[in-house]
Amino acid sequence: MMKQLTKIMVLLVIIFTSTTVMAAEINVRVKGMVCSLCAQGIEKNFSKFEAVKKVEVSLKEKNVKILLQDDQQLQDDLVKKVITEAGYNIANIERS
Repeated sequence: MMKQLTKIMVLLVIIFTSTTVMAAEINVRVKGMVCSLCAQGIEKNFSKFEAVKKVEVSLKEKNVKILLQDDQQLQDDLVKKVITEAGYNIANIERS
């Protein structure tokens, strides 16, 4: 019984301290963005989510920075979906 409780507690700690879930800023390296219309489309798509406070797109650096509202989250799968449905590929996602 004690081992099961310990395993559950460890799992809960992992879930609630995961940087994948609780990051306040998401930086996405995007392949294929070349024009201001690309940037505007991505900004518009992410701005629709309540969790998103601000979106900054750098065409020069091929980066999308998504700033989240306090205590909000945006899963990697959703980030990937929004960008790939807009016609772009993701090089990587980092959270801070």
